[in-house]
Amino acid sequence: MDLDLTGRTALVTGGSLGLGRAMASAFQGAGANVALVARRENLLAQAKAAIETQNGGRVAAYSCDVTDAEAIERTVEASVGDLGPIDILVNNAGQSQTGRFEDLTDEVWQADLDLKLFAAIRFSRLVLPGMKERRWGRIVNILNTAAKAPPPGSAPTSVSRAAGMALTKVLAGEGAPHNVLVNALMIGSIKSDQVRRAYDRSDKSVDFETFTANSGRSLPMGRMGEAQECGNVALFLASNAASYLTGCAINMDGGLSRVV
Repeated sequence: MDLDLTGRTALVTGGSLGLGRAMASAFQGAGANVALVARRENLLAQAKAAIETQNGGRVAAYSCDVTDAEAIERTVEASVGDLGPIDILVNNAGQSQTGRFEDLTDEVWQADLDLKLFAAIRFSRLVLPGMKERRWGRIVNILNTAAKAPPPGSAPTSVSRAAGMALTKVLAGEGAPHNVLVNALMIGSIKSDQVRRAYDRSDKSVDFETFTANSGRSLPMGRMGEAQECGNVALFLASNAASYLTGCAINMDGGLSRVV
């Protein structure tokens, strides 16, 4: 199976922690140059240093508020200047924002859409023309299973993520004639920065590993997923091994979702 990404450049938003860092690490280990994008410079520096200990491509880090259109443009321009044209884009920035519908203000809605939907739109719009011109590109949108089957109290995240799924399908159709493949990963219960924050909010009566083990027992596979498992699937989607796969929303949830 051809998973080699030597000569490719990947940009990963939310790349300093959790799933983003795991995906960036997988790409770099397969030979890609990787641009890590996140807000906090200290966490970016830590992620960059850790990933660079592997043999693989170059790593660069960029502090960027992905809700700021001008900052996105500057970041893409800088990363292209440092590492070369973007071949692989992972739209991963976001956090879980949920509440009762009647309690959600316009400000909450707008902030969520800016972070999760418009950031993906803006990054994709900047890199897509070059991918089409070079006739090779991969875009992976990190969403969640609530986008397919939103439960009560899951807005605004489920709504933003459902829009991201529609965006995935639109981009897949427009990119397909140019060998630009666009897919989504629908994240379920995976050990991520969000899970770590949930642990930090708990009474910490057990350690983190016990906390995640207890949380995972009710899942079909009896455990939570590992961030690296998400990285492995993202690497497959970014590689030539997935050369005929586009427009798909893949459940990365250990069988939790009741919809395919």
